[in-house]
Parts: sequence; structure tokens; C-alpha cells
Amino acid sequence: MDFSFNDEQQMLLDTTRRFIAERYGFEHRNQVRASAEGWSREVWTQLAELGLLAINIPEEEGGIGAGPVGTLLVGNAIGEGMLLEPFWSSAVVATHAIVRMASPDQRAAWLPALASGESIAVLAHDEASTRFEAMNVETRATPSGDGWALSGRKSAVYHAPAANLLLVSARVGDGLGVFAVAADAVGVGLAPCVTVDEQRAADIVFDKVALSADSRLGGEARDSLQAVLDYALAALCAEAFGAMDRILAATLSYSRSRVQFGAPIGSFQALQHRMAEMLMHLEQARSMSYLATSRCTDPDPAARHAALSAAKMLMGQAARYIGQQAVQLHGGMGMTDELDVSHYFKRLLAFELRCGTTDQHLENYRRQLRAA
Repeated sequence: MDFSFNDEQQMLLDTTRRFIAERYGFEHRNQVRASAEGWSREVWTQLAELGLLAINIPEEEGGIGAGPVGTLLVGNAIGEGMLLEPFWSSAVVATHAIVRMASPDQRAAWLPALASGESIAVLAHDEASTRFEAMNVETRATPSGDGWALSGRKSAVYHAPAANLLLVSARVGDGLGVFAVAADAVGVGLAPCVTVDEQRAADIVFDKVALSADSRLGGEARDSLQAVLDYALAALCAEAFGAMDRILAATLSYSRSRVQFGAPIGSFQALQHRMAEMLMHLEQARSMSYLATSRCTDPDPAARHAALSAAKMLMGQAARYIGQQAVQLHGGMGMTDELDVSHYFKRLLAFELRCGTTDQHLENYRRQLRAA
């Protein structure tokens, strides 16, 4: 299989990497992390100016239309830089949901603002009941007058405090729907928190939120919502690979400079074996990330979901091994805030738990094999 990229794709990757290297160094990230919002509106505007917020918007609607491969490459660079801005939540997940599910009028109203960075949208889907089955949604939308009344709770919605538009999954009778809700609507309550990987999230309560009749994105949303979640998972895998690649590079560099017993620790055979294992996990993760990207738009839902579960499972194992070994090989320094390794470790720890854990995806893959 040919894994080479064309000139436009390579330019997209190089542009993102250059931006992160020049404007989002580790010290700058620390300043952003310590700010009240936990992310930078200035950086968000700069990402929009580079066109990166429009990579999942079709060209005919004013976007770049870079698709899964473009999202993979930008995700790799964002994972390397550990960006705290809501790129994955808004420019990937929510934007893809709107492109896939929204009406032409809704797309015309929302996509330009998302591309320019003026608007930030997030998909509010996860609940306590969806930890093991993605479609177990208890939030409910009921007809009310000419519109809807929305009630329920969503858990740990990444970047919800930054969003002005919430795309909320809800049960409608025996089916599922996705509804557009203004973040400041009456009846919407956010309980912000800081995640283990230093990003901002919130639990959200919807208390009989009144919605207009045209707030629903399309009709029955089960299949479309699952397709959006699979696309989102592939993008998350791309970010995780970028973090794994960078933490391994940092570990190799440290092993060459750290001297113990009169020799660099990288010359010790036992540690060489561990770093070789890390490299093997990294290369497997690279392949799995490419698999996720190549299959995330597969029209066969069962085959797509199985491939994404396989990728997330193996990448989760790789993230745990590479992250733990990197910290151990750095010794006590590996856990300090002053060293970027500890922050990459937390990013990888969160990755293994997000969008389904390693064990959950292993079980899902087993079910898919038995069903086949």
C-alpha cells in the first residue's frame, strides 16, 4: 500500500508543523495552559487564517475539503504540539457532523463562522450510559408546541466551555436525533473542569431547553452519528500518533545525553531493548492510524466500525507502553511539569480513555468478528 502524500497534503503538514514550531513552543503552551480559558483565542484565529479550521468543509462551501488524509496530517502535527485549542472538537467532529447531517440552510449559517473561527461548536454526546454502548443515550427531546423540549445530561464534553454552539444527541421516541443548541440558552448549565490531559471540558445539564422546530439536524441520526464518531476516532488516533512520535524522539535524545557510570544511558543494552520495543509500538501505531484514516469513511458500517476498533485498541496499547517507558527512562524528571514528557504522557493517558477504552474496543472487535 502506498502511504506517500501528494504535494498539497505534504504542504498542509509542513505548514501546520511550521506554525507550531514558530508560535506554539512548550513555554508558550504553558502560558496558554495557565490562562483562565485554558486555550488561546489568538492561536485559534491564526489557525483559521491558515485555513486549518476549514479542512473538513467542502471546497464548494468555501473550505479546503482535505478529507480524512488532510485531517490525519494536521492531527499528527497538533499531537506533536499538544495544542490545547478545540481543533478536534470543533474543526473535526462538529464540522463533520454539520457537513454530514445538517440542511443546506443550516450549513450556510454555521460553516462560514466555523471556518473563520468566529464560532466554535462541539458535539455533546457522551453520557454515563454511553460508556460501553455509544448509542445508549438517555437525553431526550420531546415535541413541545412548534418545537422541542430537551432534557438530560452529557458528561465530560471536551471544549464545551469554549463553544457557542452545542450539537446534542438525544432520544426522540425510539430513534435518535441531533439538535443544535446555543450554549447560552435558558436551561443549559455547564460544570467546567480540567481534564487529565490539561484541556477544558464540562458536564452539561439540559433542563427543558426550548428549541425551535428547525434545530434538528436531519432526521433519524443513529447511522450518521455513528459515522461521525468513527471519523472522530480516526482523527483522535492521528493526534495520538503525533504525541507518541514526539515523546519517543525526546526519550532517544535524552538517552544520548544523560550520562551514568561514565557512559550515556542509551549505550546500555537493556535500555536499548526497551527503546527498540517503543519504536516497534510506534511503527505499529503509525500503521493503525493509517488504517483508521483509510477506513473511517467506509460505506459498510460493520467493516468500518471493526477497523476503527482494531486501530484504537492497538494504538491504546502502544500509547500506554510508549508513555510509561518514556517516563521511566527519564527517571524522576519524567513526572515533572518542567519537562514536556510528563505532558505527552498525560495526553496519551487521556487518549487511551477517550472514545472508548482499549478493553472496550477489544471487546467490540471480538463481537464484530463473531458477527461476521
